[in-house]
Amino acid sequence: MTDTLAAADPVHAFITKTVQEHPIVLFMKGVPDQPKCGFSSLVVQVLDHLGAEFVGVDVLQDESLRQGVKSYSDWPTIPQLYVKGEFVGGSDIVREMFQSGELKPLLVEKGVLPA
Repeated sequence: MTDTLAAADPVHAFITKTVQEHPIVLFMKGVPDQPKCGFSSLVVQVLDHLGAEFVGVDVLQDESLRQGVKSYSDWPTIPQLYVKGEFVGGSDIVREMFQSGELKPLLVEKGVLPA
């Protein structure tokens, strides 16, 4: 995404700033302590299980954020996990990566989990 686009769209600018400032960001329904959907809850459980520290952003607080995060990543569903500014995926991808043993090494490789 270009800086010009971010400047033109305050929601995309907020998302860009958030994923740049925090190593792991989960755009989710609800908050990590109280997820408001099973898919968000699943990703929170996986991250907690791995001991990953992350920031949860509740997209239900703002409809423009809820839609903006979908257009930002060009991914139609929420939750959305970002690691070191890169979009990883939604709950299905996170679950599959966790079950196949790919998620923890990715987080270690990115320097957000100890080896």
